[in-house]
Amino acid sequence: MRVFTRFVAVCVGTAVYLGMAAQLSAAGDKRRPDVLVILADDLGYSDLGCYGGEINTPNLDALAQSGLRFTQFYNTARCWPSRAALMTGFYAQQVRRDTLEGVANTGGKGVRPTWAHLLPEMLKTSGYRSFHSGKWHIDGTDIGTGFDRGYDLEDQSRYFSPEKQLLDGKHLPKPTENSGFYATREIANRALEFLSEHVDKTPESPFFGYIAFTAPHFPLHAEPGDIQKYQARYALGWDVLREERWKNLKEKGIINSALPPTEQEVGPPYDFPEAIKMFGPNEVNRPVPWNTLSPEQQKFQATKMSIHAAMVDRMDQEIGRIIAFLKEKKRLENTLILFLSDNGASAEMMVRGDGHDPSAAPGSAKTHLCIGPGWSSASNTPLRRHKTWVHEGGISTPFIVHWPEKIKEGGVLRHTPAHLVDVVPSVLEVAGASLPREWNGVPVPPFPGKSIVPAFLTDSRVERPYLWWSHEGNNALREGDFKIVKAKGGVWELYDLSVDRGEQHNLATKEPDRLKRMAETWTKTNASFVELLKNTP
Repeated sequence: MRVFTRFVAVCVGTAVYLGMAAQLSAAGDKRRPDVLVILADDLGYSDLGCYGGEINTPNLDALAQSGLRFTQFYNTARCWPSRAALMTGFYAQQVRRDTLEGVANTGGKGVRPTWAHLLPEMLKTSGYRSFHSGKWHIDGTDIGTGFDRGYDLEDQSRYFSPEKQLLDGKHLPKPTENSGFYATREIANRALEFLSEHVDKTPESPFFGYIAFTAPHFPLHAEPGDIQKYQARYALGWDVLREERWKNLKEKGIINSALPPTEQEVGPPYDFPEAIKMFGPNEVNRPVPWNTLSPEQQKFQATKMSIHAAMVDRMDQEIGRIIAFLKEKKRLENTLILFLSDNGASAEMMVRGDGHDPSAAPGSAKTHLCIGPGWSSASNTPLRRHKTWVHEGGISTPFIVHWPEKIKEGGVLRHTPAHLVDVVPSVLEVAGASLPREWNGVPVPPFPGKSIVPAFLTDSRVERPYLWWSHEGNNALREGDFKIVKAKGGVWELYDLSVDRGEQHNLATKEPDRLKRMAETWTKTNASFVELLKNTP
């Protein structure tokens, strides 16, 4: 009886899927949907208002209210691997863009295999013109990888006067101090420039836009007016803020598990003691109880979070300008907008760029502050750990889907797990294109991701064998609701994420057989990637 029931369920599920595919495909000679991917940098799970946060994000909240929020969307825990997965549809290790032991030339400087092309190149067969604006952090250049226009902000250490930025592959002059330049605004300006050109010159063609903001990645740089909005908001401290956000998340139905205690022993993933000294006596590099800080320390820490909030606020304002443009040009209804982040909030504490002047106004160009593990823990509420770790706090972030022409039931949640590797197959499906099996005569390996298009119309679970992670010795694998995870140098832990997103109740001793089997799957997958790249030019 159970087998028969499963057979019927599969048949029904297949019929539903095919029906959805028909609904979402381009009909006749109608223009294919526009696609806009908006990527934040180091955004925490609960930073947005629609994900339980207190930061003012009305434009993203509006997208969520008339679209979808995924509660279990995953990235790779780090900037460049996430961008590789997002644009290629493969795990970063498969395309040499994250370290893979046993294979040379993998990692942040790795070069993709000849078959690993980027999404805009795949979309050209469906008539799409593509543009990129913002952070790149992929090997090659935007103009050389299928984008028709590109603004590349290569200097992420200076929000007010970057030293390296390129327009269509050509270097731009450094902005002067009094130019009014601010990176988040400029990324939106260039995106609007490209969009306006597209609508004016090729209005009948669909576009693919990739807008990669640098905010709220350190350094904490924001304009005074934006900071002022939050000047007094964070005096309550990170402990109270975590409690507030957790309650909001539960009320919204996004989280159903308990709030885990802060891991007070876990600090930044890298040790830069000289930077801590530069930040002064009011800095702390552990998420200690707020009430143990001195009044001076509390004031300093609250100011840092007000700048982080200002950076998120400004990003939302600029996204609002882009949405307003699409609405004005009557392109919003048939534009699929995906908003996501490359990893969770960061506990990193370091100094780059022009250094840090402790006498300068916090948030100004001469400073280089970081939120640190106290506020990072709050930003990732209620998930565990931070960027670079593959615990939930490092790899799970907001994912908003907005497409008015097709998504009619807005403001709802999707609980099916999804991953960056799912973006390429999903976008190609709505664009009426297929996943390539070869590229210029070179066979392309099977894509690991799944189309999540069915979940756009109903809260259906996207079936897959597992999701896999590895970054700097931090490893994980998720199979159904169960996840194994271990930090570098640690041992495997096992969690049931259906009731324990905070990863507090280790089931390793209760279910050793499950843990062993999942660990073997992780190892076999890792070995398959090694074998793939050994035979790949």
